[in-house]
Amino acid sequence: MIKSILLLFNNNLAVLKSEIESYQNESCIWITSDNIANSAGNLTLHILGNLNTYIGGILGNSGYVRNRELEFSTKYIPTDKLLEMIDSTVIIINQTLNSLDLTTLQEEFPILVLKEKTSTEYLLIHLTTHLTYHLGQINYHRRLLDI
Repeated sequence: MIKSILLLFNNNLAVLKSEIESYQNESCIWITSDNIANSAGNLTLHILGNLNTYIGGILGNSGYVRNRELEFSTKYIPTDKLLEMIDSTVIIINQTLNSLDLTTLQEEFPILVLKEKTSTEYLLIHLTTHLTYHLGQINYHRRLLDI
């Protein structure tokens, strides 16, 4: 199970990196429109904040401290810095998940994240779907607003 979850995270974060690299106009990463409230840059920060909090911080004891509000208010981080942040998150995810065992996956996740308590395995699967959801939004953002 850990191998499958790792594969999902690694593949989807590689796609995220590719999406950010695919913008022809770097400033378009940060634009919104009447019907698109979140920029690709802010969605990227949100994805990374989420993964660094629940995987790096909670499971990996990385010391990461989340500021969710900044994930949506920070603007104009250079593309190369965003890409570095994605790479750093990939490293944290791989280090953390490779240190887990089957028993840990079956245990209750250390904090309440969703409406009800879940196993660590369930929360990790949830995090992969959360990533994929926002990845789709970023793809549409790029295709609609990268002008």
